[in-house]
Amino acid sequence: MKTVIMAGGKGTRISSVASDIPKPMIKVCGIPVLEREIECLRVQGFTDIIITVSHLGHIIMDYFGDGSKVSPVTGKEFGVNITYFNEETPLGNAGALYELKNELTEDFLLLNADAMFDVDFNRFVDFHKKCGGLVSLFTHPNSHPYDSGLVFADEDKKVTKWLAKEDPRPENYKNRVNAGLHVISPKVLEQRPDTEKVDLDRQILKPLAGTGLMYAYDSPEYVKDMGTPDRYEAVCRDYENGVVQAKNLKNKQKAVFLDRDGTINKYLGFLSDINTFELLPGVAESIKKINESGYLAIVITNQPVVARGEITFEGLNEVHNKMERLLGQEGAYVDGIYFCPHHPDKGFEGEVPELKIVCDCRKPKPGLILRAAEDFNIDLSQSYMVGDSDYDMKAGEAAGCMTVKIETDVPDFLGKLNL
Repeated sequence: MKTVIMAGGKGTRISSVASDIPKPMIKVCGIPVLEREIECLRVQGFTDIIITVSHLGHIIMDYFGDGSKVSPVTGKEFGVNITYFNEETPLGNAGALYELKNELTEDFLLLNADAMFDVDFNRFVDFHKKCGGLVSLFTHPNSHPYDSGLVFADEDKKVTKWLAKEDPRPENYKNRVNAGLHVISPKVLEQRPDTEKVDLDRQILKPLAGTGLMYAYDSPEYVKDMGTPDRYEAVCRDYENGVVQAKNLKNKQKAVFLDRDGTINKYLGFLSDINTFELLPGVAESIKKINESGYLAIVITNQPVVARGEITFEGLNEVHNKMERLLGQEGAYVDGIYFCPHHPDKGFEGEVPELKIVCDCRKPKPGLILRAAEDFNIDLSQSYMVGDSDYDMKAGEAAGCMTVKIETDVPDFLGKLNL
């Protein structure tokens, strides 16, 4: 599979870090970020690369050549085949694709050159092939969803809506943003927009939302935009601390599993009214520190209110959207939410009969934790279950996790975790 890397941006927001080189050549711990991207691709077998260049593009072309050169930093061959498309006239961030369409005869990877990432691309491509769509987006939560474009998807991972930064958004929303990594079918390029410059998000991807032809591949793997000096410094810290490499799903992950009611939000019994949902003091800061540690933050919660007919699946989803929105406002996020909608006891007015069952996912059983462990390749022996009830502790123990019980109304669990 070919890979197209878009490396033509000027990087005006990060010019204070380096203004005399293209943004993809800014070094992370001594090595240009583009070189780190290429190495990530090479070791996974993606060696046929096209780089689109423009601003100071000669620096990139001189550095990498055709991919057979030796890195002046590492002394090792780049080990790939590189060709270039030089935009002499600016074509937007996607116009070059139409100039390359004769070379893009099969599905291809499309990546931004100014992001730090270390992801399992074969897993991503397998997802795309299984779904059979025209486009698969690599999506993830981030620490600033309030100023990012949002992607909405249904339970089958089909993208239903795409909101750009400037679009009005609902009051509550899932923290799911496009990370700038894509698998794209050449069929998308059959008809070019009639503008000189083509915007990838607004003119190509956004119109596919709701068609059933675009899918969201949710992953907690490391992808971070380096568009500002603060984000660049964060990337350097993460690389130095080993966070970037460790979050590749080829590697065993570590997680902090978090109960919801009484751990993340105030315990009010069976919560069915979104207006009563309120984060506990300090919990956003604690989850933010989990995010920064490299551990996954995953919610594991019993929600018998669904089986009791007190809230619908859609209503519960809105509650969780509110939780994600409130956390996002504080720079925190959860990597996954797993809930049990079942309840074994019958006889409630308005109950949902098909959900009144004995299941393997209702805590104290460990089913939800085991499902998350399979989805994210988690080493449960190196992970924690945090909650305020004995059910939480028993579920964690049954799954093989370390456990931390909250004893007060103010979550004090962070100091008990060896992150």
